[in-house]
Amino acid sequence: MRISARGLNRSTLARQLLLRRERLGAAEAVRKVVALQAQQPASPYLALWNRTVGFDSADLDRAFARGTVVKSTLMRITLHAVHVEDFRVFRQAVHPLLRGGRIGDRRFAASGLTAEDADLLVPELLAFADRPRTGAEYEAWIQERAGAAPKSGAWWALRHYTPLVHAPTTTPWSFGERPRYMAPLDPPPVPADPETSDAALRTLLLRYLEGFGPASAADIAQFALVQRARVRTALATLTDDLERVEGPAGEDLFDLPDAPRPDEETPAPPRLMAMWDSTLLAYADRSRIIPPAYRATVIRRNGDVLPTLLVDGYVAGVWRPIEGGIEATAFHALPPETWAALAEEARALTAFLATREPQVYARYAHWWTKLPPGDARLLPGA
Repeated sequence: MRISARGLNRSTLARQLLLRRERLGAAEAVRKVVALQAQQPASPYLALWNRTVGFDSADLDRAFARGTVVKSTLMRITLHAVHVEDFRVFRQAVHPLLRGGRIGDRRFAASGLTAEDADLLVPELLAFADRPRTGAEYEAWIQERAGAAPKSGAWWALRHYTPLVHAPTTTPWSFGERPRYMAPLDPPPVPADPETSDAALRTLLLRYLEGFGPASAADIAQFALVQRARVRTALATLTDDLERVEGPAGEDLFDLPDAPRPDEETPAPPRLMAMWDSTLLAYADRSRIIPPAYRATVIRRNGDVLPTLLVDGYVAGVWRPIEGGIEATAFHALPPETWAALAEEARALTAFLATREPQVYARYAHWWTKLPPGDARLLPGA
């Protein structure tokens, strides 16, 4: 089977609940879309607002509070919100990345501790993390236990390497600027042995294709930030479970046999996407969602990913709240009916934000002085 570039776009939108909002609870929706990037506390909430009917932010509050959805360092050494049933296996899959990227970093080495020291410390640190604790408390514990001075790089590395989760701390989005960390109910063993990690990667690969396929080996490696050789090995062992799909340029793509692949002409409604929405970052080839001409504008060199307008399934501009509503800046001309649909989304979004954080993402307003010329319009609030 061959699939067009537009067909890939529609497949992603279908699996990410962006062709139509669905009636799902917060935890079920997170499970459905696999993972939501969560370094900005509001973004998982806005991501689910875009994907579910009548999204109630209190539902996600409860899921975080009960541990049904957890926030932790996972793929790409980045904070993600995932369903608790996925957490353990995702963590084991990316264990080599976390070990090399943090325990192998010179900042950890500067603390005077070794990788072997880290492996010995992790079980004790997890025992200490029996309740939510601040970074300062963990630094003091590490200093007392291992002699590493505060700010030495030891806690910086261990807070990612140890399978900790973030504990809800504050309104409006469950997590604030001063995170607290605690042990999950069933932490995976550290270090993970290679066989366990490879088996977990196979599961992560299948879950990724559920939420983002069809995709190439390079796409999968980019999503998890694992070595392509590991991905290719995992794919080779899953031959009977996967279907090969020929991509737009004749490239090999992989997918689950019964996964949805809508017709490329399936309508895609406009959306006001969250900062760092996972769909923008889940691929090596991001042209599936982001036109190449706009990539550097919406994904800044420091890694900030701006809140975007999604029009006909593709990034067409950016948005931000301002006094009176949502300022939407389109990078190319949009027809009146599209502006009308975006205005309807803006009214709903301002109503949603009103009880939480009306000026969400305000700290990133400086990027708007660096935007290329575009059609900027105020879409009035509710």
